[in-house]
Order: sequence, then structure tokens, then C-alpha cells
Amino acid sequence: MVLAGIVSVQFGGALAVTLMPRAGALGVVTLRLLVAAIVLLVVCRPRLRGHSRADWGTVIVFGITMAAMNGLFYQALARIPLGPAVTLEVLGPLALSVLASRRAINALWAALALAGVFLLGGGGFGSLDPAGVAFALGAGAMWAAYIVFSARTGRRFPQADGLALAMAVAALLFLPLGVVESGAKLLDPTTVALGAAVAVLSSVLPYTLELLALRHLPAAAFAILMSLEPAVAATAGFLVLNQTLSAAEAAAIALVVAASMGAVRTQVGRGKEKTKGVQT
Repeated sequence: MVLAGIVSVQFGGALAVTLMPRAGALGVVTLRLLVAAIVLLVVCRPRLRGHSRADWGTVIVFGITMAAMNGLFYQALARIPLGPAVTLEVLGPLALSVLASRRAINALWAALALAGVFLLGGGGFGSLDPAGVAFALGAGAMWAAYIVFSARTGRRFPQADGLALAMAVAALLFLPLGVVESGAKLLDPTTVALGAAVAVLSSVLPYTLELLALRHLPAAAFAILMSLEPAVAATAGFLVLNQTLSAAEAAAIALVVAASMGAVRTQVGRGKEKTKGVQT
């Protein structure tokens, strides 16, 4: 289920790139968030009453983070290939994992990630659009924030209610941007249909699969599998968009994937040591 979710979200990203000439990057994000919000609200039917001000504050910040993460990432996709974009984006969660662990070995994972970034940029990002790189890194920072506020929202709201409400917040925030950029294009039946497909592939299906998978899979194993996203993104970019990678770019993606897996395993090892100490 985790691997299916990863494949779904990355091929959804590839489909989104093909939709951008019709609706623009902001328009695609608007369609994705709006359709996903409608589906989640219908399925989850979250309660609007009985929540504290702190609960609503958390879900609103989560929605803002989600909107920013999607908006920045799709701006990156409009400028650089899918594989490198996801590789740069995953540096956000990687940095969060490294900082949370605070072990000396994390210097190794950080060095591997930096080496991957250096290779990806050809020594100076001359081969990649600088604005695209900046947008991808910004999306990575928002992804790290997304992880933090997703956990907080999950503790305050039952089931996927918080996710549904946050998605609605994100959709409402992005709707004016999409209308300004794309206008009547958002009402074109073909564009709406493709946007709905992007929403299902990139949001509804992977979120559902991840939720089901976490009921049967340890969080550490889940996180390690999620580290494969840059490699799957590069594959989707090649198959759907004909975006080829140089040997250096492929090596860069491999280094970042290895650094992500290593950082997660270090975090898990630290948690086991703490548990063993408490038991002793």
C-alpha cells in the first residue's frame, strides 16, 4: 500500500505537469486541492462543532502549510524535471529527521545529502533553473512543517477529520490565485477532468493508502519506504514526460535516498536505545 501510494502521487505529479499548459501551475494546484477537499469532506464528514480555538488554530495552520507546500512544489515542476524537484523537496523531511535525532552519525547522512545536491546541481545548479530549485527547497521546508502539523492535527481530530478540514482551508486559500491565473480555463470540462485525476492520484488515493498502511506497518518502516519517492519520481518523469537523467543526476538521487534511509534508521535506533534504558 505504501509503494502504491508513492507510485500514485508521483505519477499524479507527472500528469499535473502535462496539465500545466492548459491551466497553469496555480490553476492545477487549485483544482487538485479543491477536488481533494470535496472528496475528503464527503467521505469523512467532519464535525464542525465541539472543537476548541486551539484545535481550529492547528488545523488552519496545517491548511496554510499544505497550500504553501503544494503551491511551491508545482511552481518547481513548471521549471525543473520531476526527479530533481522531488529530490530537492525531500531535503526538508531529511533535515527534520537529522535535527530530531542529534547523533554524531547524522553528519554522515547530511554529508551524503549535500553530495547529492552538489551532483544534482552540476557543481553550481547551472543545469537547473535557479527559481525552480528555490521553489523545490521551499516546498521541502513546507513538507517538514507539514509533518509537524499533520501529527498535531491527528492528535486533536479523530480519524481523517483534521485532514479534510485542513484540505478545505488550503483549497479556499488557493482558489483566488487559481482564478486570477487561469480564469475560465478552470471550467473547461477536459481541464476539470484532468485536475480531478491529479487530485485523486496525488492526494485522495495516496493519503488513504498511507492511512491504511500505518495500521499494519511500523512508522519507521513506513518512513524508510517513503524515502524512495525521489527514485519513483525520476521513473515517472522518464515514462510520462520523457525526462531523462544524466549519470550524475541519477547518482545524486541515489545519495539523497540513501541519506534519507540512513537518517530514519538512526532515529529508530535512538528510540530503541531509549526504550531499552527505560526497561532496564
